[in-house]
Amino acid sequence: MSAPQHRTSRWIDDWRPEDETFWATTGRRIARRNLIWSIFAEHLGFSVWMIWSVSSAMLASVGFDFSAQQLFFLVAIPSLVGALLRLPYTFAVPTFGGRNWTVFSALALLVPTGGYALAVTHAGTPYWVFCVIAAFAGIGGGNFASSMTNINFFYPAAKKGTALGLNAAGGNLGVSLVQLVLPVLVGGAGLFGLVHAAGGGIHLERAAYVYAALCLVAAVMACLRMDNLATAKSDPRVQLSVMKDRETWVMALLYVGTFGSFMGYSSAMPLLIKLTFWVPAPAPLGTGIYFAYYAFIGALVGSATRPLGGWLADKYGGAKVTLVAFTGMVVFTLAVLWTLAQLQANPGADPAVAAANKAWFPGFLVFFVLIFAFTGIGNGSTYKMIPGLYRTTAQSSAALGVIGAVGALGGFLIPIAFNSPWVHSPLSATRGAFVVFTIYYAACGVLTYAYYVRRLRPVAITRSESLEGADA
Repeated sequence: MSAPQHRTSRWIDDWRPEDETFWATTGRRIARRNLIWSIFAEHLGFSVWMIWSVSSAMLASVGFDFSAQQLFFLVAIPSLVGALLRLPYTFAVPTFGGRNWTVFSALALLVPTGGYALAVTHAGTPYWVFCVIAAFAGIGGGNFASSMTNINFFYPAAKKGTALGLNAAGGNLGVSLVQLVLPVLVGGAGLFGLVHAAGGGIHLERAAYVYAALCLVAAVMACLRMDNLATAKSDPRVQLSVMKDRETWVMALLYVGTFGSFMGYSSAMPLLIKLTFWVPAPAPLGTGIYFAYYAFIGALVGSATRPLGGWLADKYGGAKVTLVAFTGMVVFTLAVLWTLAQLQANPGADPAVAAANKAWFPGFLVFFVLIFAFTGIGNGSTYKMIPGLYRTTAQSSAALGVIGAVGALGGFLIPIAFNSPWVHSPLSATRGAFVVFTIYYAACGVLTYAYYVRRLRPVAITRSESLEGADA
């Protein structure tokens, strides 16, 4: 079997992943190399996308006095922009090539990192400027769609669940890692208190410098080690047919519940802990639970369980695993609601109230982390389901873009719900939000069971295989 023919700029003209001989002798090695550097670049995209999730909770420490509503909106903006960019980023891979677009998208992250560094070092920066810079951070959210589309073209159907799960998990891990390392990098303490706050104060711009440098590394390595597939094609008619397909919108609703929850909770968790369990007095670390110690845990667990969800879906079927995921999310969201019912509202930031609420934090954290675990499993299993529901790789890639874009909107809606301005207190808003989320997860579970597990309706003629085959 001859090696793939390369055009200039690392284009591969001959790519046949479904040919077992080709895959064993040539394809697997090349696909793995592209997957590795795709994961690295996507990881940085997620990190920049979520850099405001923990930074917003530290803005008061560097002289910015924004309200809780303003901060929750600030962490929500990148998710909205990232969701809107996912559809055009899906088209970018077939149009420009996966390698070429990875280089460009990594370099584009220099815009939000540079803006971040400038904004946090000038005490007079107005709120609207922070919002604009946060919107540019949404570029990192678009990277997910192009990265997943690219890897989808590289792998055979039988390997897509695990490959896409690993690729997505590498990106999702960027959320956890930025929440873990940013407090340490900027001198704001972290690692469960093992790293202490710097005596010279907090310097948020340091995080921007580190991630800007890493983005340059990602661009260089993508240029040197990744490939473009000439066989990766897109057709606007395919995109239109996918958007007309009811299957696409059913899966999008499910993905809002899984990936949208992962992103929304990841964005909001630092602020949620800060507003619910911590007050700043006495300095330097205040009373109650210091948010920077624990903000990363949920995203870390959700990232780790995403490839598990893909693997389980490959083994037991995507629909069944997705149903289990939503069941777990309902159970543990109710458990979080129970812990919130035990807390006292603390509008006056009273240290005594924060100290009393602290006793309920371990239960809150455990239940919340278990929600994250099931969102990760659901992310992997839903993405496994998508390629098996469409006739061609081009259709499934188009569907991944649409479903990913709609799903990412959850990352915008959840932070907004946690501190709705029409609710009289942040704690009441948080409780009400979790009630709504529980109802939504239950509805998604019912939809998954009725639409896929029971297979109550015939499969559309656009499918290449039955739902039984997709779940094999």
